[in-house]
Order: sequence, then C-alpha cells, then structure tokens
Amino acid sequence: MDIPHLVEWTIESIVIVVGLIAGFAYLTLFERKILARIQVRIGPNRAGPWGLLQPVADGIKLIFKEELIPNRADKLLFVLAPVITVVPALIVLAVVPLGPDMMIFGHNVTLGIAGDVNVGVLYIMAVSSIAVYGIAIAGWSSSNKYALMGGLRATAQMISYELALGLAFVGPILLANSMNLMDIVNAQRGLLGWYIWLQPLGFIIFLLAGIAEVNRDPFDMPEAEQELTAGYHAEYSGMKFALMFMAEYDKMIAVSMIAATLFLGGFWGPFVEQIPLLGPVYLLIKTIFLLFVMIWMRATLVRFRYDRLMAFGWKVLLPLALVNVVVTAVIVLVGG
Repeated sequence: MDIPHLVEWTIESIVIVVGLIAGFAYLTLFERKILARIQVRIGPNRAGPWGLLQPVADGIKLIFKEELIPNRADKLLFVLAPVITVVPALIVLAVVPLGPDMMIFGHNVTLGIAGDVNVGVLYIMAVSSIAVYGIAIAGWSSSNKYALMGGLRATAQMISYELALGLAFVGPILLANSMNLMDIVNAQRGLLGWYIWLQPLGFIIFLLAGIAEVNRDPFDMPEAEQELTAGYHAEYSGMKFALMFMAEYDKMIAVSMIAATLFLGGFWGPFVEQIPLLGPVYLLIKTIFLLFVMIWMRATLVRFRYDRLMAFGWKVLLPLALVNVVVTAVIVLVGG
C-alpha cells in the first residue's frame, strides 16, 4: 500500500465522517424549517442569524445534559447499543462514488473512499443490516417494557422491509450488469439514461423501504410517542440519545445518497467531464431533494397502524419488488 493512496483514503474518510456529522446537525434544522413552512409557522430563528446556530445550541445542551442509566439495565450493552447503531450509518457510504476520477498535482484521485469495489451493493446491504442489532439491544438492555416493545417492533419492521429493499437493488444491477456502484453510475450518463425512467417502480419501492428502515414517518411505529413513550430509546439521555438521533438522520442521508446513485445518475450532470468537482455538487443536490421528499412525507402522511405497516411490507412491497425483478430480468434477457 503506497503512502499517497493511504493519505487520500484517510482524508476522504475524515471528510465523509465530518460531513455526515455536520449533515446530521443541519438536517435537523432543515427539517424544522421545512415543517414550519408547511405548517405556516416560523421555526427556529433565535440562535444565530436565521436560526443557523440552533444545531450548535442543541449539541451543547446534549453534551452537558445529565446521562442516566437505569438500575436494572445491562450497563455494558446499554452503553454499546448507540455505538452499534451509529457506526453503520457512518461507514455505509464508503463505497458510494462521489465524483469521477481527477488529477491533483499529477496524482490520480478517486472521489470516494472505495467507489470502485466490485461488490459495492453487497457491502451496503451487509452494513445497513447491522443497525438492527443496535436497536434491538437498546430496547432489551434498558429493562423497560416500552423500550423493549419499541426494539421488537423496530427489529420486525427493519427485517421485513429489508427484503423489499434488497430486491429494489436488483433492477439497477441487472440493467448495468454489475454490482459495482461506479459501473451503475457510469451507465446512467445523461438525463435520459437515469434508471428512474426504466425502474420507476423499483425507485418507489427503494424509497419507501428505505424510509421504513430508518423508522421515519409514516413508518415510525417503533418510536410512537403516544404508545411507547419514544420506544427503544426511551431510557437514553445526553450524548447516548444524541448518538441514536444521529444514526437516524445519517441513515436518512445514506438512503437518499444511495437512491440518487442507483436511480438518479449519481454524480453525473452537465459539465462534470470538464469540471470533475461538479460531481459531488450534483450528488449533493439530488440528495437534498430526496431528503426534502422524506420531510414532506412526514408533514403530510399519518402513521400506519402496526399490523397494516407489516402487511404493507409483506403483502404489497415484497410482491411488487419480486414482479419488478422478474419483469426487468425478462426485458434484459430479451433485449440482450
């Protein structure tokens, strides 16, 4: 392993992790502003100009807030659960290409930590499934029946919707004939080449299943305040709660970025070949748009009843995902 590549990967890793942490902070502000505008109110506007320092104020509050551990809790697992939940959200984007290769001081730089991995899609599916353990452990270790019920609900929901989510990956894989995310992105050059036009059903299934994976409205039954007093993180406070909160919002960013990569052409856009640095900008714009859609859904749709939520995953999304895979495979086989 040569030193330049090691330095490149280290810098890119730091940029992505810091970007996700900052993204989590300001995504909360973005969400509160959008919700306020939809509900015809003001939103955060006290901390700093236009409320821009509100995430900083919230972070300081959580840092100095007293942390409590229930007497009957499994203390080791109680502390580890937030870490197990947040780490996959920080490393899942390692294989997502952020832009085309570019030359810097005579050195070829790949925009992305490991954007040219042959099994990048498998990596995403494997890493994203680890978060289930953190949520289940958080609910069980809290020694609280409401937290335990939230953990069980979250586990059942995430496992159920992972099946449809995994099948939604298959459409782009078949069309690009590769599990390498860079190959999938390169196959979508040009607006008309985006896979959303060829896979509209796959895109909708991916987005809905992704929202269910991160427990967002209308799939937020694991943390339904009216029933479970905040669900699996009911006993968490201070920085442990902040880590749980950060995992949810970073997974929102990850789902949006992966959806943009698979179905919206990734980093490709006008003049990217001439100015490679435009690639990350286009990917960021597409990601922000999908995040806005998630927030819009939260402001518009009501929460599912739990039995209907599970039925929707097993009886609607999963069969549609299977049909989409079969139809795509037949078209690719006949067209090839």
